[in-house]
Amino acid sequence: MFCFQHYQITPDAMTLSKALGGGFPIAALVAGKKVSNVLSPGTHATTFGGSPVVCAASLGVFEALKKERLIQNVNKISPYFFRRLDELKRRYYDIIKEVRGMGFMIGLELTQPADAVYRFCLKEGLLINCTQRYVLRILPPLNINRKDVDRAISILDKAFQELKNEK
Repeated sequence: MFCFQHYQITPDAMTLSKALGGGFPIAALVAGKKVSNVLSPGTHATTFGGSPVVCAASLGVFEALKKERLIQNVNKISPYFFRRLDELKRRYYDIIKEVRGMGFMIGLELTQPADAVYRFCLKEGLLINCTQRYVLRILPPLNINRKDVDRAISILDKAFQELKNEK
């Protein structure tokens, strides 16, 4: 579920937010025993802290992760997604500099500005992001399947082909 679990380390503390509330505003600090005495009751506050509705939503997120086997799906589909992206990299070696990431946090670093690819994908219904000018960030939903991956790859393929044709 967490990136650190892939590296045989245990952090002293880690923060959780965004998806934790399933759209509701919540964040959490998870601390191990080594540093757990740093914050005592009353020494830390938050704008949205302790809302029963938000906490219930967060509990629902964890229940959905378990019931719908979403982490298992990420572990199953992610290697397939990366293989398909590596195929694109081999095909468009002059455009795609690097495929990187883990799980469903994926980055494609391009050799040229990525904005045109981002705009093409958006027009075709593939929601990705362009960051750092040269990086496409792909953060798919945890419940995607191979058919969804293939559709995303097809859209990216068309975007890169169009970019190549413009040269």
